[in-house]
Amino acid sequence: MYDIETRRRALTLLRGGARNADVARDLNIPLGTIGYWKHADRAKRGETRARRTSTCPRCDDRELDMPAYAYLLGLYLGDGHISRPRQHRTPSLQISLDDAWPGVQQEARASVRAVFPGNATCWVRKAGCRNLKVYSKHLPCLFPQHGPGRKHERRIALEGWQEEIVGAHPWRFIRGLIHSDGSRIVNGAEKTIGGRTKRYEYPRYFFTNASDDIVRLYTDALDRVGAPWRSRRRRTGAQDVSVARREAVALLDAHVGPKY
Repeated sequence: MYDIETRRRALTLLRGGARNADVARDLNIPLGTIGYWKHADRAKRGETRARRTSTCPRCDDRELDMPAYAYLLGLYLGDGHISRPRQHRTPSLQISLDDAWPGVQQEARASVRAVFPGNATCWVRKAGCRNLKVYSKHLPCLFPQHGPGRKHERRIALEGWQEEIVGAHPWRFIRGLIHSDGSRIVNGAEKTIGGRTKRYEYPRYFFTNASDDIVRLYTDALDRVGAPWRSRRRRTGAQDVSVARREAVALLDAHVGPKY
């Protein structure tokens, strides 16, 4: 459909470092055609890049970034799930992250890249949030809690190697859980003393989840770092875990802080 001179001009621009999208727009040629021309030109000149082989810390003894994994495990247990649609041969991990907290979104992406350094990540935009996705055939290896049905409808327990990581990095695990299903709020109260009204603020942390097992993992981690907590069950069956003591709140402020 395109003459030799047009293709030669496109390849000259591409070899000079121009982006595929810019060349496609400037020459009014479909982006897919430009991409094919670039790939064919690289293959002809022997410049095609070798396909990266995905490795797994569980299968191949690849080194695992344990603090990043502890944080990512918390995110997964809160707002993550693994799926394998029929049109894909490789399962994907998807974590839903609110647009109100762009800092959390970037921290989540950094942790995914640290745990899966050889895999590309992408965002899927939804109303009010973004879904962070990564594809890997080794997802079930790193997240053995995956299974049919919702998390609160099945047993959730850490394997021995996961317990060691959470035990070594409890704050990263707690941070991931709070960034997914938790929050830091400030309750206010007014008191009149000596004819003057003073306002007092009481910050506290909340974590809410419908899985008793996940709540237990969270409270066990709080016990490990010495942060007292209380819990109550909602009518829906979910549990609210509150950290309200001043010393405990200060401890969480130092390691977690408000979402950002």
